[in-house]
Amino acid sequence: MNIEIRKLTPELTTDYLHFFDTTPHATNKEEHKCYCIWWSNDDIEGKDFSSVEKRRDLATNYIKGNNIQGYLAYCDNIVVGWCNTNTKSDCFKCYCWRNFMSSVHTEESSPEIKVKSIFCFAIAPEMRGKGIAKLLLEQVCKDAKTDNFDFVEAYPNKKFINEAEDFMGPVALYEKTGFTVCYETEQKLVMRKSLK
Repeated sequence: MNIEIRKLTPELTTDYLHFFDTTPHATNKEEHKCYCIWWSNDDIEGKDFSSVEKRRDLATNYIKGNNIQGYLAYCDNIVVGWCNTNTKSDCFKCYCWRNFMSSVHTEESSPEIKVKSIFCFAIAPEMRGKGIAKLLLEQVCKDAKTDNFDFVEAYPNKKFINEAEDFMGPVALYEKTGFTVCYETEQKLVMRKSLK
């Protein structure tokens, strides 16, 4: 199995959309297809997320505007996985941060500290358990180091709930990749990997 990891660019928009159009994830209900727009560096004010079509169109615009950032995993030129990652401080006004991350610290010990956050993994069902999330995570860390980030930060649930709720990846994935627990919230662990 040959897996290739590619950074999301506007040229890969069609591949990205096709992955979310055709790959079951989260609840596997058509009306819940997210196109991963909930985690972005855009302000949610005035945005309409009410239908699959609107979320798909917004995803196209977000990719062109570099609001959604991340990596696609390919097997034989077909997308089989996705990781949403972005600069932490740029995402405080996105939908999910505003609604689910209030217990995660937003201020660093120094304003010069740059943190890359891991927000979501989506892996094609037939490719789960094959190490694709680990490959995506390793590429995030490699590129974040090259881009002069100080840390990569992740927010896994303390305990497994279900696939729909555990889209941020399992604790073991991060532990195997050199992350350690910084602190805990009621539901989550905040884990970091130092890049310097």
